[in-house]
Amino acid sequence: MRNFRPFVPLLVIIISLIICYQNTYAIEPSGADDIFLLIRCDDIGMNHTVNMAADSLIKHGIPFSASVMFVCPWYQEAVAILSKNPQIAVGVHLTLNSEWKYYRWGPVLGASAVPSLVDSNGYFFPSIKKLFANDPQDEEIERELTAQIERALSSGLKIDYIDYHMGTAVARQEWREIVESLARKYKLGIAIYFDEQGYAALYSVPVESKTDSLVRLAQKLQPGHINLLVSHIGLNSDEMGALIDQNDEYPLEKMSNHRFAEFKALMSDEFIQIIKERQIKFITYRNVIKMKGLEAMKRPQVDGY
Repeated sequence: MRNFRPFVPLLVIIISLIICYQNTYAIEPSGADDIFLLIRCDDIGMNHTVNMAADSLIKHGIPFSASVMFVCPWYQEAVAILSKNPQIAVGVHLTLNSEWKYYRWGPVLGASAVPSLVDSNGYFFPSIKKLFANDPQDEEIERELTAQIERALSSGLKIDYIDYHMGTAVARQEWREIVESLARKYKLGIAIYFDEQGYAALYSVPVESKTDSLVRLAQKLQPGHINLLVSHIGLNSDEMGALIDQNDEYPLEKMSNHRFAEFKALMSDEFIQIIKERQIKFITYRNVIKMKGLEAMKRPQVDGY
């Protein structure tokens, strides 16, 4: 038998490095002067391009919370990526809209089970306005959102929280109460319910200004509370470039360029440098729930999505 003793120190070093790498995600508060930044990346699972951006962000070593659209055709690829990266907090991006021309999705339950939520082709409506015009039924909303959460739980991923695509799932008081009830039922957090401060997004910031805007945001972060950044990432691909936004409320042209610019901003040297200089600590919703507890949740006065 060969003597493996010389390799033991090397093995110890490798294991130690792995443990140290994993521990960089285990954020714990150490004082009132800590500056926390919670990055929530929405629309994960929407398509292959978004999933690849998320995978690259993970490999870059940036902790974030991944809000997954479990109604979309590419959600299983997102599950495969996230299952290999348990340090990423996962949320269910509750979805009642399908806003892209030529690329559509419908309810987990199927169109016939929730007819008031879909158009003549069986897809979700592209905007809240069009959904409202179809007289959506509260009971169907509850059953569909329940099905999305249960699909997420059955995926094998640890699910930490829920939030809502385009704000639709909380657009009416009755629907908000449904979301809150489901969070209690499944013991999940709700995004924006933990007194997150400085809610920010780069969504509508001009493409050429996203990195500078992100750096300025990092320079202004305040200690003592959770600073939230909601991001929409993607690669600049033909798949993303073909998407045309049909959302009535806030359509955004050249989405591929916008999402790629956000992706590059998060991985930019300028952003990482200010993170190091200010000793900003990345935090996820899993960390938040551990620190504050689900009982700390309260309905926000000013909401975001």
